[in-house]
Amino acid sequence: MSAEQKVIQEAMRRVLLKDYLVQESARAGFGGLDITRTPMGTRVTLICERPGILIGHRGELIKRLTEDIQARFRLDNPQIEVQEERQPSLNAQLMSEKLASTLERGWHFRRAGHSTVRRIMEAGARGCQVILSGKLTGERHRTERFKAGTIKYCGEAVHLWIDKGFYQARLKPGVIGVNVWIMRPAAKLPDEIVVRGVELPPKVAPSEMPPLEEAAVAAPGTEAPEAT
Repeated sequence: MSAEQKVIQEAMRRVLLKDYLVQESARAGFGGLDITRTPMGTRVTLICERPGILIGHRGELIKRLTEDIQARFRLDNPQIEVQEERQPSLNAQLMSEKLASTLERGWHFRRAGHSTVRRIMEAGARGCQVILSGKLTGERHRTERFKAGTIKYCGEAVHLWIDKGFYQARLKPGVIGVNVWIMRPAAKLPDEIVVRGVELPPKVAPSEMPPLEEAAVAAPGTEAPEAT
């Protein structure tokens, strides 16, 4: 097997493994996946909102899941580590799943989209974008975008600070694709320049000017000059 075929086979295995774990951890709230090769085997780090549901009583469910992964995908000594997502409102994958679930419960797509954007921004994100594509209102396919804050579409900032999530909402008219992009609160953009050693002058609050009639009246204790 050539090197190119090995790379393709490994990429396909990772995609299939992610799809399988998304289905198995749907009740626990799938938030992300990280696969790392170590000298001891393959370490799979699974991020979810409710890790107790995935682990099970005394770790029975996680043991069964490890055995299924080893049998299906032929991984070398897989070790699954479950981590809890501390800020679910800033996890793009979790928010895309929640939005898809909201659409399946019958919410109008505009109400659901604006509600998701507002929740993400209230959590402290610098920017977010929600894209819904599918049969939203009729038989024709259409795309709706809901955006707030700052979002970058290209460059290094996308790879460093943008978190992307995708999920599908299955409705009676058809399948709706849900894309969620979130710019993390700690994002530092290239156009934001801070010069060291230079402090910006404090902003002076504008004082309220008295009305013209009051300004024309002489101050108390003084006499107006006599007209000549």
